[in-house]
Amino acid sequence: MLVPQRWIQGSALGMPKTSHTMDAPSSLSLLCLVLVVTGGTSAQIVDDLTGTCPPCDTTKCPEVKCKIPQLVTKDACECCDHCLGVHGDLCGGSNMSHGRCAQGYVCLMSGADGYQQEGTGGCICKHDYTVCGSNGKTYETVCALHLASWISLHMGKGKIHKEHDGECTYAPVIVRAPKNIHNVTGSQVYLSCEVKAIPIPVITWRKVIEAPKGVSLLEELPGDRVNLAVQVRGGPSKYESTGWVLIHPLGERDSGKYRCHAKNSLGEAHRDANIVVEQHIKAIGDQLDG
Repeated sequence: MLVPQRWIQGSALGMPKTSHTMDAPSSLSLLCLVLVVTGGTSAQIVDDLTGTCPPCDTTKCPEVKCKIPQLVTKDACECCDHCLGVHGDLCGGSNMSHGRCAQGYVCLMSGADGYQQEGTGGCICKHDYTVCGSNGKTYETVCALHLASWISLHMGKGKIHKEHDGECTYAPVIVRAPKNIHNVTGSQVYLSCEVKAIPIPVITWRKVIEAPKGVSLLEELPGDRVNLAVQVRGGPSKYESTGWVLIHPLGERDSGKYRCHAKNSLGEAHRDANIVVEQHIKAIGDQLDG
Protein backbone atom coordinates (compact mmCIF):
# COMPACT_ATOMS: atom_id res chain seq x y z
CA MET A 1 0.00 0.00 0.00
CA LEU A 2 1.27 3.46 -0.83
CA VAL A 3 0.76 5.93 1.98
CA PRO A 4 0.25 9.54 0.84
CA GLN A 5 2.33 11.12 3.57
CA ARG A 6 4.29 14.27 2.83
CA TRP A 7 7.69 12.67 3.47
CA ILE A 8 8.60 9.80 1.12
CA GLN A 9 11.99 8.32 0.34
CA GLY A 10 12.43 7.69 -3.37
CA SER A 11 14.46 5.06 -5.22
CA ALA A 12 17.67 5.15 -7.23
CA LEU A 13 17.72 4.60 -10.98
CA GLY A 14 17.28 0.95 -11.80
CA MET A 15 16.65 -0.02 -8.16
CA PRO A 16 13.35 -1.31 -6.69
CA LYS A 17 11.16 1.49 -5.41
CA THR A 18 10.20 1.50 -1.75
CA SER A 19 8.16 3.86 0.37
CA HIS A 20 8.79 4.75 3.98
CA THR A 21 6.54 6.91 6.10
CA MET A 22 7.61 9.45 8.64
CA ASP A 23 5.70 11.57 11.11
CA ALA A 24 4.59 14.88 9.66
CA PRO A 25 6.66 17.87 10.86
CA SER A 26 5.12 19.53 13.90
CA SER A 27 6.79 22.90 13.49
CA LEU A 28 5.10 25.46 11.26
CA SER A 29 8.52 26.62 10.11
CA LEU A 30 9.00 23.27 8.38
CA LEU A 31 5.79 23.46 6.37
CA CYS A 32 7.44 25.61 3.71
CA LEU A 33 10.57 23.50 3.33
CA VAL A 34 10.36 19.74 2.86
CA LEU A 35 12.90 17.45 1.21
CA VAL A 36 11.85 14.26 -0.59
CA VAL A 37 13.44 12.21 -3.32
CA THR A 38 10.55 12.36 -5.81
CA GLY A 39 9.53 14.02 -9.23
CA GLY A 40 7.40 14.01 -12.53
CA THR A 41 3.73 13.44 -13.62
CA SER A 42 1.79 10.30 -12.71
CA ALA A 43 -1.12 8.73 -14.64
CA GLN A 44 -2.40 6.57 -11.75
CA ILE A 45 -3.32 8.51 -8.59
CA VAL A 46 -3.56 7.02 -5.10
CA ASP A 47 -7.06 7.25 -3.64
CA ASP A 48 -7.20 9.92 -0.93
CA LEU A 49 -9.58 7.98 1.33
CA THR A 50 -8.30 4.41 1.08
CA GLY A 51 -4.65 5.05 0.28
CA THR A 52 -4.81 2.39 -2.43
CA CYS A 53 -4.33 2.44 -6.20
CA PRO A 54 -7.15 1.86 -8.71
CA PRO A 55 -6.95 -1.19 -11.01
CA CYS A 56 -4.15 -0.78 -13.55
CA ASP A 57 -5.35 -0.13 -17.10
CA THR A 58 -2.31 0.39 -19.31
CA THR A 59 -4.52 1.44 -22.24
CA LYS A 60 -5.15 4.68 -20.37
CA CYS A 61 -1.49 5.37 -19.75
CA PRO A 62 -0.13 8.45 -21.57
CA GLU A 63 2.80 8.13 -23.94
CA VAL A 64 6.03 8.93 -22.13
CA LYS A 65 9.16 10.35 -23.75
CA CYS A 66 12.00 10.76 -21.29
CA LYS A 67 15.28 12.48 -22.09
CA ILE A 68 17.05 9.13 -21.80
CA PRO A 69 15.89 5.53 -21.12
CA GLN A 70 17.55 5.57 -17.70
CA LEU A 71 14.92 8.07 -16.51
CA VAL A 72 11.97 5.75 -17.28
CA THR A 73 10.31 4.23 -14.21
CA LYS A 74 6.79 3.31 -13.07
CA ASP A 75 4.37 5.75 -11.49
CA ALA A 76 3.31 5.70 -7.84
CA CYS A 77 0.86 2.86 -8.55
CA GLU A 78 3.38 0.73 -10.46
CA CYS A 79 1.19 0.94 -13.56
CA CYS A 80 2.18 3.54 -16.15
CA ASP A 81 5.61 4.56 -17.36
CA HIS A 82 6.84 7.79 -15.90
CA CYS A 83 9.94 10.00 -16.20
CA LEU A 84 12.03 10.57 -13.13
CA GLY A 85 12.51 14.29 -12.59
CA VAL A 86 15.76 16.17 -13.10
CA HIS A 87 16.76 19.77 -12.36
CA GLY A 88 13.75 22.10 -12.55
CA ASP A 89 11.10 19.37 -12.93
CA LEU A 90 8.09 19.35 -10.59
CA CYS A 91 7.92 16.66 -7.94
CA GLY A 92 5.76 15.49 -5.07
CA GLY A 93 2.27 16.99 -5.01
CA SER A 94 -0.98 15.57 -3.68
CA ASN A 95 -0.67 11.76 -3.55
CA MET A 96 2.63 12.02 -5.40
CA SER A 97 0.91 13.32 -8.54
CA HIS A 98 4.22 14.70 -9.84
CA GLY A 99 6.22 11.60 -8.94
CA ARG A 100 9.86 11.26 -7.98
CA CYS A 101 13.21 12.80 -8.84
CA ALA A 102 16.10 10.88 -10.38
CA GLN A 103 18.99 9.52 -8.37
CA GLY A 104 21.08 12.25 -6.77
CA TYR A 105 18.22 14.78 -6.71
CA VAL A 106 15.90 15.85 -3.91
CA CYS A 107 12.52 17.52 -4.09
CA LEU A 108 12.57 20.95 -2.49
CA MET A 109 9.16 22.33 -1.55
CA SER A 110 8.58 26.03 -0.97
CA GLY A 111 5.93 28.72 -1.17
CA ALA A 112 7.20 30.03 -4.53
CA ASP A 113 4.69 30.91 -7.26
CA GLY A 114 5.47 27.78 -9.28
CA TYR A 115 4.51 25.48 -6.40
CA GLN A 116 1.00 26.57 -5.34
CA GLN A 117 -0.28 22.99 -5.21
CA GLU A 118 0.14 21.60 -1.70
CA GLY A 119 3.21 19.45 -1.37
CA THR A 120 4.58 20.29 -4.82
CA GLY A 121 8.28 21.01 -5.17
CA GLY A 122 11.10 21.09 -7.68
CA CYS A 123 13.98 18.67 -8.26
CA ILE A 124 17.40 19.99 -7.26
CA CYS A 125 20.76 18.25 -7.00
CA LYS A 126 21.81 17.22 -3.50
CA HIS A 127 25.40 18.28 -4.21
CA ASP A 128 25.28 21.90 -5.36
CA TYR A 129 28.83 22.58 -6.59
CA THR A 130 30.52 22.77 -9.98
CA VAL A 131 32.56 19.88 -11.36
CA CYS A 132 34.85 19.36 -14.34
CA GLY A 133 33.99 16.55 -16.73
CA SER A 134 36.39 14.29 -18.61
CA ASN A 135 35.23 16.01 -21.82
CA GLY A 136 36.75 19.30 -20.65
CA LYS A 137 33.37 20.90 -19.90
CA THR A 138 32.31 22.46 -16.62
CA TYR A 139 28.97 21.38 -15.10
CA GLU A 140 27.02 23.34 -12.50
CA THR A 141 26.38 20.18 -10.46
CA VAL A 142 27.51 16.56 -10.43
CA CYS A 143 23.90 15.67 -11.32
CA ALA A 144 24.19 17.68 -14.53
CA LEU A 145 27.39 15.77 -15.35
CA HIS A 146 25.67 12.41 -14.75
CA LEU A 147 22.76 13.42 -16.98
CA ALA A 148 25.18 14.50 -19.72
CA SER A 149 26.98 11.16 -19.37
CA TRP A 150 23.72 9.20 -19.71
CA ILE A 151 22.79 11.19 -22.80
CA SER A 152 26.27 10.66 -24.25
CA LEU A 153 26.02 6.89 -23.74
CA HIS A 154 22.50 6.83 -25.21
CA MET A 155 23.87 8.56 -28.33
CA GLY A 156 26.58 5.92 -28.68
CA LYS A 157 29.35 8.13 -27.34
CA GLY A 158 31.65 7.57 -24.42
CA LYS A 159 30.91 7.94 -20.74
CA ILE A 160 31.69 11.28 -19.11
CA HIS A 161 33.24 11.03 -15.67
CA LYS A 162 34.22 13.66 -13.12
CA GLU A 163 37.82 14.80 -13.36
CA HIS A 164 37.75 17.00 -10.28
CA ASP A 165 35.60 19.38 -8.26
CA GLY A 166 35.45 22.96 -9.49
CA GLU A 167 35.81 24.52 -12.90
CA CYS A 168 37.78 22.95 -15.73
CA THR A 169 41.06 24.75 -16.34
CA TYR A 170 42.19 25.92 -19.76
CA ALA A 171 44.66 28.19 -21.51
CA PRO A 172 43.73 31.81 -22.32
CA VAL A 173 41.25 32.45 -25.10
CA ILE A 174 40.86 36.01 -26.40
CA VAL A 175 37.11 36.44 -26.76
CA ARG A 176 37.25 40.07 -27.90
CA ALA A 177 40.38 41.30 -29.66
CA PRO A 178 41.52 44.95 -29.79
CA LYS A 179 40.29 46.92 -32.80
CA ASN A 180 42.31 49.08 -35.19
CA ILE A 181 42.19 52.83 -34.56
CA HIS A 182 42.61 55.76 -36.97
CA ASN A 183 42.60 59.16 -35.28
CA VAL A 184 44.30 62.57 -35.11
CA THR A 185 46.92 63.99 -32.77
CA GLY A 186 45.60 65.32 -29.48
CA SER A 187 42.77 62.79 -29.33
CA GLN A 188 42.05 60.32 -26.55
CA VAL A 189 41.93 56.69 -27.69
CA TYR A 190 41.98 53.28 -26.04
CA LEU A 191 42.47 49.64 -26.96
CA SER A 192 40.67 46.86 -25.08
CA CYS A 193 41.09 43.11 -24.95
CA GLU A 194 38.82 40.53 -23.24
CA VAL A 195 40.30 37.19 -22.22
CA LYS A 196 38.75 34.04 -20.74
CA ALA A 197 40.87 31.50 -18.89
CA ILE A 198 41.17 29.37 -15.74
CA PRO A 199 43.40 30.03 -13.81
CA ILE A 200 42.98 33.78 -14.28
CA PRO A 201 45.58 34.98 -16.78
CA VAL A 202 48.09 37.79 -16.57
CA ILE A 203 47.32 40.36 -19.29
CA THR A 204 50.07 42.64 -20.57
CA TRP A 205 50.33 45.17 -23.41
CA ARG A 206 53.29 45.62 -25.70
CA LYS A 207 54.09 47.77 -28.67
CA VAL A 208 55.51 45.81 -31.59
CA ILE A 209 58.52 47.53 -33.15
CA GLU A 210 59.58 46.20 -36.54
CA ALA A 211 63.36 45.89 -36.72
CA PRO A 212 65.61 45.14 -39.72
CA LYS A 213 65.62 41.65 -41.24
CA GLY A 214 62.05 40.98 -40.15
CA VAL A 215 62.81 40.91 -36.45
CA SER A 216 60.11 42.27 -34.13
CA LEU A 217 60.96 43.93 -30.84
CA LEU A 218 58.40 44.17 -28.06
CA GLU A 219 58.22 47.30 -25.91
CA GLU A 220 56.53 46.67 -22.55
CA LEU A 221 53.82 49.22 -21.79
CA PRO A 222 53.38 51.71 -20.23
CA GLY A 223 57.17 52.03 -19.98
CA ASP A 224 58.24 55.66 -19.59
CA ARG A 225 55.32 57.10 -21.57
CA VAL A 226 53.52 59.79 -19.60
CA ASN A 227 50.55 59.90 -22.01
CA LEU A 228 49.82 56.18 -21.76
CA ALA A 229 48.14 54.12 -19.01
CA VAL A 230 47.45 50.39 -18.73
CA GLN A 231 44.67 48.85 -16.65
CA VAL A 232 43.41 45.29 -16.07
CA ARG A 233 40.34 44.13 -14.16
CA GLY A 234 38.00 41.14 -13.92
CA GLY A 235 34.94 40.78 -16.14
CA PRO A 236 32.71 41.49 -17.88
CA SER A 237 31.68 37.81 -17.60
CA LYS A 238 32.61 35.05 -15.20
CA TYR A 239 36.22 33.87 -15.57
CA GLU A 240 37.00 36.76 -17.92
CA SER A 241 39.52 39.56 -17.57
CA THR A 242 39.76 42.77 -19.57
CA GLY A 243 42.84 44.85 -20.29
CA TRP A 244 42.97 48.44 -21.59
CA VAL A 245 45.56 50.80 -23.00
CA LEU A 246 44.55 54.47 -22.74
CA ILE A 247 46.49 57.06 -24.73
CA HIS A 248 45.95 60.79 -24.16
CA PRO A 249 46.94 63.01 -25.81
CA LEU A 250 47.59 60.91 -28.90
CA GLY A 251 50.90 61.74 -30.57
CA GLU A 252 52.59 60.74 -33.80
CA ARG A 253 55.04 58.48 -31.96
CA ASP A 254 52.01 56.45 -30.79
CA SER A 255 51.41 55.11 -34.30
CA GLY A 256 52.14 51.43 -34.70
CA LYS A 257 51.12 47.91 -33.77
CA TYR A 258 49.97 47.05 -30.24
CA ARG A 259 49.71 43.55 -28.81
CA CYS A 260 47.44 42.20 -26.09
CA HIS A 261 49.17 39.21 -24.48
CA ALA A 262 47.52 36.82 -21.99
CA LYS A 263 49.25 33.99 -20.14
CA ASN A 264 48.50 31.47 -17.41
CA SER A 265 50.03 28.16 -16.31
CA LEU A 266 48.37 26.28 -19.19
CA GLY A 267 49.35 28.48 -22.12
CA GLU A 268 49.20 31.90 -23.71
CA ALA A 269 47.52 33.86 -26.49
CA HIS A 270 47.88 37.26 -28.15
CA ARG A 271 46.13 39.50 -30.65
CA ASP A 272 47.36 42.67 -32.40
CA ALA A 273 45.78 45.97 -33.42
CA ASN A 274 47.12 49.02 -35.27
CA ILE A 275 46.89 52.68 -34.35
CA VAL A 276 47.24 55.16 -37.23
CA VAL A 277 47.83 58.78 -36.21
CA GLU A 278 47.49 61.85 -38.44
CA GLN A 279 48.41 65.42 -37.59
CA HIS A 280 45.31 67.30 -36.54
CA ILE A 281 45.86 70.24 -38.96
CA LYS A 282 46.61 67.93 -41.89
CA ALA A 283 43.46 65.94 -41.23
CA ILE A 284 41.33 69.11 -41.26
CA GLY A 285 42.98 70.24 -44.51
CA ASP A 286 42.25 66.92 -46.16
CA GLN A 287 38.59 67.21 -45.16
CA LEU A 288 38.34 70.72 -46.60
CA ASP A 289 39.99 69.61 -49.84
CA GLY A 290 37.50 66.77 -50.13
